[in-house]
Amino acid sequence: MDKPKMHSPDFTDENIEKLAELFPNCVTENKDDKGNIKKSIDFDQLRQELSKNIVEGPRERYSLNWPGKREALLTANAPIAKTLRPCRKESVDFDTTQNLFIEGDNLDALKLMQETYLGKVKMIYIDPPYNTGNDFIYEDDFAQTSEEFLKKSNQKDEEGNRLVANTESNGRFHSDWLSMMYSRLKLARNLLKDDGVIFISIDDGEVDNLNKLCKEIFGEKNFIDIFSWVKTETPANLAKKTKKAVEYLLCYQKTNQVSDFKGLSKESKASNGLMNQTNNVHELIFPENKVDTGIKDGIIKAGEYGTNNYKIDLLEDTEVKEGYFVKPVKLRGRFKWGQANLDKEIAMGTKVSIRTESFSPSYEREEYAPEKPWNLLNRSFGVGTNENASSELDKLMGVKNILDYPKPTSLLEYILSFLKSDKDEVNNDIILDFFAGSGTTAHAVMQLNAEDGGNRKFIMVQIPELCDDKSEAYKTGFKTIADIGKERIRRVGKKIKEENAATPPNLDIGFRVFKVDSSNMRDVYYNPDAYSQDTLFKMTDNIKSDRTEEDLLFQVLLDWGVDLALPVSKEKIAGNDVFFVSDNALAACFVKKGEITEDFCKELAKRKPLRVVFRDDGFKDDSVKINVEQIFKLASPHTEIKTI
Repeated sequence: MDKPKMHSPDFTDENIEKLAELFPNCVTENKDDKGNIKKSIDFDQLRQELSKNIVEGPRERYSLNWPGKREALLTANAPIAKTLRPCRKESVDFDTTQNLFIEGDNLDALKLMQETYLGKVKMIYIDPPYNTGNDFIYEDDFAQTSEEFLKKSNQKDEEGNRLVANTESNGRFHSDWLSMMYSRLKLARNLLKDDGVIFISIDDGEVDNLNKLCKEIFGEKNFIDIFSWVKTETPANLAKKTKKAVEYLLCYQKTNQVSDFKGLSKESKASNGLMNQTNNVHELIFPENKVDTGIKDGIIKAGEYGTNNYKIDLLEDTEVKEGYFVKPVKLRGRFKWGQANLDKEIAMGTKVSIRTESFSPSYEREEYAPEKPWNLLNRSFGVGTNENASSELDKLMGVKNILDYPKPTSLLEYILSFLKSDKDEVNNDIILDFFAGSGTTAHAVMQLNAEDGGNRKFIMVQIPELCDDKSEAYKTGFKTIADIGKERIRRVGKKIKEENAATPPNLDIGFRVFKVDSSNMRDVYYNPDAYSQDTLFKMTDNIKSDRTEEDLLFQVLLDWGVDLALPVSKEKIAGNDVFFVSDNALAACFVKKGEITEDFCKELAKRKPLRVVFRDDGFKDDSVKINVEQIFKLASPHTEIKTI
């Protein structure tokens, strides 16, 4: 019976195995600090394998290098003994939602997500610290070896990996920022699907370094473009050199499998129908003098119009004069848009038409024009500024200046719709933001799902960075930036439901909150040789006393690589509580007082779960623990069994 490892993957070992497959003659052995033999790579031999000339020593080459790069690479690859603990009281619709909000250091979170979300994320957007000299960066906890990193990661540290000010007087000003970004982007790349993309907001201070860093991590051939975003309509007059009104979004794809982008269309116009058979029936009001038509002038009576496939009801009489409706057009049908989205599109210049007496509406949106470069995200694409973002957030939260320099929801909506998916009407993509801030990305995901009926899912990661005690956020009761983000998502979901009666019934406005914490397992689980025999006898349980059964369940899901958003239920079987994840994807019983009997195991085996996990000290006696594999082998031979 296998034991779960209960820590994130060790990428150094995995990379050695991959190199061993390609270059077996480069594999050697050496001893670690304890005298144990370990597999390693003969780098001199490997360099020769990759060179057409005799390699005699180090040579100059084109590369991006800085002090601390090797430590950052080790930090990215080293495993950690941490976990994600569920927090029901801060979640919304915990049992049914497929969205996640992870509170904690994003380096830890990215490591913990590696097995579960490897190659599953469609798009990543991040708005990291710009390294202006006035902001904060992560002070990562470097170690000399992977073993040291693993051991230190399970030590309780109230402050965790701290955020520190990176002032221009720091002798490693650029290096520290690059080290922070390097380890996180390397891990983030693993999570992207082969046709996935990443967008990174940045200003001109680090845009060149960031672009070089991304070329190294994602590959130069996977560079898409550097978008320019007009961040303000009122640039500061006190700027030292020039009035800066633009920031940038770097865009890279994981591989060249991304064949097309909506935003790259070179057609001057894009015409689309507003009807969709799969949407629910709801009402739209098209304002007077904003909708053109080919219907002849005159009064049109209310009634049933459209076709069998697209039935449309005109709810009130309307009138056409000189090619335009001069009275509001009130329609009921299966529309892609809600009223809020219709009003927004008309306000930003989208041309809406009702051409014939079928009353089927369509729209034409300007996608590209030579005088408006497609990579300049400005008002021609309906993308707002920092001022719009601040106003939007302040109004939603009921507090002025709650957060500095948030991004507008319209910017995130634009880049979300920038992607093409296999089925645009039912978009199931996972969207990740691991510098989540106030939660703009989550806001945009829910808003876009409400507008087009999509089923995008978000994963937000934000460290609980303390709010300044003089800030409006702190005075209002928010202790951390993560608290602001969670509350924003709660309010956005409620607002979308209240303002749009036509919201799809399956719209997911919830999120599961998880918090990064030290492992549920005592340190003896990872370092048994550090304890005496007497101490081990006194420790009858290798699980920390303050951890719940649900804590254990989600650490097992992480270890097994099972989706953290799958539905979880709890049932009684032979008097014992059993968790079932997505029906039979996994069954877990964590009773610890010898309550697991052979009869219980036989009942559980009848359910034929794909995976099952028990607590070591839950078995009635050793014979039950020995026989459990045979019981499942007979009744459910495909079940994988583990104990903790």
